[in-house]
Amino acid sequence: MRQTIISISLIIISILLVASILLQQRSSGLGAAFGGEGNVFRTKRGLEKMLFYVSIALSCLFFGIAILNIVLH
Repeated sequence: MRQTIISISLIIISILLVASILLQQRSSGLGAAFGGEGNVFRTKRGLEKMLFYVSIALSCLFFGIAILNIVLH
């Protein structure tokens, strides 16, 4: 029963983590490394900042539950 709850919570958290990462606004990526438009400094505001912090919290929660799963198994 405990193992099932941990597995289901890992699946739900991983889906939420992927969604929060995909919803974040994309930056220039590797274009800046090759001389692209990467020299503009921008701060995160509003929803983008909240998604950033949510993705950090979800990743910490995911790794914590994954370690708990290993310890309890």
